[in-house]
Amino acid sequence: MNIVEYADREMMMMALANVIAGELGDALRQHGRASLSVPGGTTPGPVFDMLSAVDLDWANVAVFLNDERWVSEDNPRSNTRLLRQHLLQGHAAAAKLIPLYAPTDAPEDALDALSDGLTPHLPISVLLLGMGADMHTASLFPGADRLNEALADDAPNLLPMRADGAGEPRITLTAPVLRGAIHTHILITGADKRAAIERAAKLSEAEAPVRVVLADATIHWAE
Repeated sequence: MNIVEYADREMMMMALANVIAGELGDALRQHGRASLSVPGGTTPGPVFDMLSAVDLDWANVAVFLNDERWVSEDNPRSNTRLLRQHLLQGHAAAAKLIPLYAPTDAPEDALDALSDGLTPHLPISVLLLGMGADMHTASLFPGADRLNEALADDAPNLLPMRADGAGEPRITLTAPVLRGAIHTHILITGADKRAAIERAAKLSEAEAPVRVVLADATIHWAE
């Protein structure tokens, strides 16, 4: 595994924001457009805040989540809400948000429409992932109801996912989409997650779903 260690979290967040900005800039210069897929949760917030201040051609950047809880944006657990608060600000307010949620009762009801909106922005130019202590990434949870389907080489771009550790129903990018990213970064902190990601390399994808991207990812870690 390619693990980059940092002296502290602030240094890590600054360095990672700079790397992502550079990779997006390269994609924009080469192709005239780029896509950025990011995790929810509070850990990447400082990276988002720094990226939002970078003067890029954000109008030609599509931004979307790795996964989303099936809750509306007025819910505190909405990842889209956090994305709007931290990344889609400043210069980055011009980026195009590709939704992974629609106001339907279940993710199955909106799956086709959301997938159609996502497909034109693949492959992902820059993929930033997190990882849980259970070695899940995106909403690919060990033991989830459709995990095997999501790990398959012929999986669709998006799948609904339900798991004991997930809380609400989710919608998630699948393994082929994650593996197809041009640049992949995993952001983790603390000794427990460092031990977990090292353990993941020795397990199957079903046991440790983060393993689907380990071969090509740069792992950014600080204590």
